Formats: sequence, C-alpha cells, structure tokens
Amino acid sequence: MRGVSRVSQAAGQEQVEALLRAGSVEPAALAEDLFGITGALAASAGLRRALTDPSRDGEAKASLVTRLFGDKVSGVAVDLISGLVRGRWSASGDLTDTVESLAVSAVLAGAERAGRLEAVEDELFRFARTVAADQGLRDAFSARTEGDARKGELVQSLLAGKASPETVRLAVQAASAPRGLRTERMLASFVEAAAERRRQLVAEVVAAIPLSEAQRDRLAAALQQLYGRAVRLNVDVDPTVVGGIRVQVAGEVLDGTVAGRLAEAHRRIAG
Repeated sequence: MRGVSRVSQAAGQEQVEALLRAGSVEPAALAEDLFGITGALAASAGLRRALTDPSRDGEAKASLVTRLFGDKVSGVAVDLISGLVRGRWSASGDLTDTVESLAVSAVLAGAERAGRLEAVEDELFRFARTVAADQGLRDAFSARTEGDARKGELVQSLLAGKASPETVRLAVQAASAPRGLRTERMLASFVEAAAERRRQLVAEVVAAIPLSEAQRDRLAAALQQLYGRAVRLNVDVDPTVVGGIRVQVAGEVLDGTVAGRLAEAHRRIAG
C-alpha cells in the first residue's frame, strides 16, 4: 500500500483501536460487519471505484455508504467506513484491503482482551502448515472449487473444539474469501497480524489535558526508542494529576505529573 492510502489506512486503524479501547463496540460484532463490507467491495469493482474516486465529494461517498450498508451493519461500522471513504486512496483495491485488515484487527483485539492472542497466533500458524502440507485441503480451498459456504463449513469441522473462536473465524475467512490468494497465504498474513499485535507494547497514559496528535506521536516515538518495540498508547484524561503525564508500560510507571512529584517529595520527607 502506497502514499495516501497508507495515511487513510492508519487513520482507520486508529479509529478502530479507539472504539475498542473505549469498550463501545463488541470486537466480534464489528469484525462481522467489516468482513461483510469487505465482501461487498471485493465483489464490485464499480463500487470500489465509486467510493475511492478522488473527483467525487467525500460527503457524497459517505452518503453512498449509508444508503448501501445502513440497514445491513451497525451504525459504528457505517461511521467507520464513511470516514474511510472521505479519505484519499492510491488504488481502489486499497480500500478493500484496509477494511479487511480492520476486521482482522477487531478479531485479534477480541482475542487479546480474552487472553487468547498468543494461542490464536499459534493455532493459525499450525493450520496454515496443515493446509500447505495437504493436497486434498489445498484443492478443497482452491479458487477453482465452488461453494464458499462449504469451505467455511469444512474449516469449522476441522477446527471445532480444537481452536479458539477467533482462530476459527479467521480461518473461515481465509478459506471462504481469500480474494485471489491461496488459503495458506491468507492464513500466513493473519499470523503476521497477530504477531505484530503481540509485539506491540501498550502504554497506559494519564494526562491532565488531552494530548495533541503531535504530542502522542512524540511520546510513542520516545517510548519505542526506550523499549525497542512499537508502543500503542491508551490515553485517559484526569485533571487531578495537575500537570504532566503518567505512563505505565509493562508494569513500569514513569510518573512526570505534578501530583506524582509532590507525592514522592512527601514520601521522602516522611521517611
């Protein structure tokens, strides 16, 4: 993905993460909505062009999203896709790729919330190896083989009781809607997404006032340099911290708030 598409994708990813952090949406439900929209986009080149045409007004494209999907998916999903189509895209297919990647993120966020993310990564990897090593499964999941629903049912029969629900959902997606890729390659891309999510550290940030985008970027960059890994920020606003910020990463607290410094000074005096 190139240029302006990367910017639009990043904006969509940030919005999804914000929704999930706020607890205002159920990850599995959001994923189903986004996978459904992915399917609609993948099936219609005309729709992809209409929603990514740079000559069309952004609000007109958002209105088209509402007309097409407003009675089929949640309002949260409609708002999310409307935001995406207001952005700019280098290629029409980038929108489809982005919506699917956001759906995958929602599934993985649900696994992370349930403490199953590592298991999902491992299960997807093992299933990808199983498919790659079995000519019968490769044929069954081939694009030449008709019956997407039957492919999904085959995945469920193979993994039922043996894998996490998030693994099953992603495996069904890879088998029934690979969008021109081999099923094992789609599974590998989902493994990579899970691994990337696991490699990220989460920084719980408390600030006296909301942080600007530039401040968030600088803080994330500083923490990444400090810890040597990508860091995702969860930011809460708490006026009682008086000033500065408090950051907790992997059990370590970095307290730069006025309240924190006063508390530390008090402990030293008392001691």
